[in-house]
Amino acid sequence: MIVLRPPLNEAQVRRLRVGQEVAVNGVVYTARDMAHKRLCEALDRGEEPPIPLEGAIIYFVGPTPARPGAVIGAAGPTTSARMDPFSPKLIAHGLRAMIGKGYRNEEVRKALQQYGAVHLATLGGAGALLSRHIARAEVVAYEDLGTEAIRRLEVVDFPAVVAYDAAGGSVYDLKNGVSGV
Repeated sequence: MIVLRPPLNEAQVRRLRVGQEVAVNGVVYTARDMAHKRLCEALDRGEEPPIPLEGAIIYFVGPTPARPGAVIGAAGPTTSARMDPFSPKLIAHGLRAMIGKGYRNEEVRKALQQYGAVHLATLGGAGALLSRHIARAEVVAYEDLGTEAIRRLEVVDFPAVVAYDAAGGSVYDLKNGVSGV
């Protein structure tokens, strides 16, 4: 198990390979479709985004409301492909890792290779279990988006697998333990 502590640097990320299990400890930001759109619009206007992108990890999640006494509600990943139109721009601005579920398009895969970033996958349908790895959560941007607002999470041993690496590998291309890439 490889432990990742954001902010990540390019050298760390380029050493990761598809299929490796990781545990993330530290600060992760949440963002889904609308938040991604707003982040990219801010960058297009030449504005600083409301979160630091350099070395960051973004988790594609819109958590459910927390029950009394809980830090956060269920926090399972959403479909990663919905962020494909925005991810290359964020990667070019220093984003080093994303966490979600499912496939990424060719443009995202090329950006991962060019800039030294990875896509991590975690378990869909396990939001209640994953929320146990979140020690703190606070809304830091776009509060009007409700559950899709950007949150700053402090995570402990958050489990994921390297699904796409910076060398062009894809865990979805693995057949009999050998990469088809």
